[in-house]
Amino acid sequence: MTSASIYDSLVFDCDGVILDSNRVKTEAFRQATLPYGAEAAQAMVDFHVARGGISRYEKFRHFLDEIAGGGSEADLQALLDRYAGAVQEGLRACAITPGLEELRAATPAANWLIVSGGDQAELRQIFAERGLDRLFDGGIFGSPDDKIDILTREKANGTIRDKALFLGDSRYDHVAASTCGLAFVFVSGWSEFKGWQDYIAENDLPVIEEVRALMA
Repeated sequence: MTSASIYDSLVFDCDGVILDSNRVKTEAFRQATLPYGAEAAQAMVDFHVARGGISRYEKFRHFLDEIAGGGSEADLQALLDRYAGAVQEGLRACAITPGLEELRAATPAANWLIVSGGDQAELRQIFAERGLDRLFDGGIFGSPDDKIDILTREKANGTIRDKALFLGDSRYDHVAASTCGLAFVFVSGWSEFKGWQDYIAENDLPVIEEVRALMA
């Protein structure tokens, strides 16, 4: 079992790790793209679930280019606006992973960061409203910047220290952590990653059901 106390920085994905929000966002992708028809909306949902951890900007560009057959910047903005409207209420109401305060108290020397595929401004607003922002002294970061770009930047400026652990629930979380030289633990409890059991076995990854298991 990986122990959080050996790390100088703990980096968390948000959806499916800190918040039980994966299903909220999946439904928001459906609602945002329904004006293009039920079949197109389902194709968007399938694409989203298969590519957890990637920003909404990339996903909606794919939708317009590959599913809807093209679209303008105005079309992209309309999709983003419909999505944001659908998702915000769910983010305010969804469950927070248990034991977060206790884990923060157990790792006083480590700094904590959020590095998410979610919209950065939206994340900062929701975390402030729910009283979670004070836990993440290293910062709350998200799209439109990519996770690899965020990790690279925050390592370069010293916010992410040399001994760092990334906690995520998607394939891309692992790819980003590995690319940037962070240790990785897969958090399974709320993940929508189909076939994660085979993936962690193939890659010999540690897995926990929820983040409080790091106190073991």
